[in-house]
Amino acid sequence: MIRFELIDSLSIPGDPDKPNDDAFGVLETAAVVLDGATSLCEPLMPGKSDAAWLAQFGARRLLAHINDGDTPRNAVRHAMEEAEQSFTALRRRAPAAIYEMPVASMMLIAASEAGFEALWFGDCAALVKRPGEPVTILGDTLAKRELEAARVARLAAKHGLSPAAGHNRPEYLNALRRARNYANTEKGGWVFGPDPRAADHVAAKAAAAPEGTLVLLATDSFLALISDYRRYDAAALFTAATSLGLEKLGEELREIESGDAYGTRYPRFKTSDDATALLVRVA
Repeated sequence: MIRFELIDSLSIPGDPDKPNDDAFGVLETAAVVLDGATSLCEPLMPGKSDAAWLAQFGARRLLAHINDGDTPRNAVRHAMEEAEQSFTALRRRAPAAIYEMPVASMMLIAASEAGFEALWFGDCAALVKRPGEPVTILGDTLAKRELEAARVARLAAKHGLSPAAGHNRPEYLNALRRARNYANTEKGGWVFGPDPRAADHVAAKAAAAPEGTLVLLATDSFLALISDYRRYDAAALFTAATSLGLEKLGEELREIESGDAYGTRYPRFKTSDDATALLVRVA
């Protein structure tokens, strides 16, 4: 059985005055990042952010189940069942619509005899660099980020707003709520959350991982360095992550975004979003 060694980690909020809705965790046998989707209503759970609650809860429970010997798929199902139980017990009221449910994207890798299994929801991703081979990408984030940017640009043009005017503006919020109402359906796609039915639809792929393989798990906002801002390709991002470190890449990410605060060059709903990345080595 392989094991993972943590090389570096980064998790920075999009707004220092608001909760970070991302979460991550690492064991010798597994690693995970979760990206809580920005809430589109007042919190239903105790605390300031339902998205942060879900991401933190999910990271803890996924790794706990794998540590207890669950298969990765069972860990996902059991963590989602527990999220449903906790959400039902602690919420202030039942959701009035699907968009009020907390949901998250996820990338989970779990060790196996020959490598690891990757399981994911939404637009988190894992970049894999095996010794002597090119970088491969697990997940759907790059294509989804391009679609999101085009969607933001259309909405901004329709309403005469700057793209990064803020997701909570009525012109954007109504559209976001309509889209979120399709979460965990065939039309809207499957996400981690208090709806265990989605566990049947988690994407999965087995990956070979010889000793020395590096894996970069990241949320879509960190990978905007590739997808949105075109500052790196996958290979160059790996080189920068190992030579400069994730903190420097986080600083570069924020410099790009502050230089385009209104989203006119790079259309997006917010100037900056929470960004998380983990770099692990296979031993």
